Amino acid sequence: MTSDEYDGRHHLRVTPRKRRLTVTLDPALVEAGRRAVSSGAADSLSAWVGMALADKARRDQQLEHLRGAIADYESEFGEITMEEMAAQ
Repeated sequence: MTSDEYDGRHHLRVTPRKRRLTVTLDPALVEAGRRAVSSGAADSLSAWVGMALADKARRDQQLEHLRGAIADYESEFGEITMEEMAAQ
């Protein structure tokens, strides 16, 4: 794995070099990105997409950690029941 690829076990690595990528997006997402640029929330459509992908990668990593924590808990205390989840 290169230093600019995402690995779910490690933090997202950011390098100064960027890669050109062609993607297909729903028109509504393109428009949302353009509005973000127009409002100053993003420097460019590419930056807006990059921020969204970085956020998604972080959330995926957090969910993986949570799955691990749940598995550890359940291995020590037993499976979490539907009743316990409903109570929470």
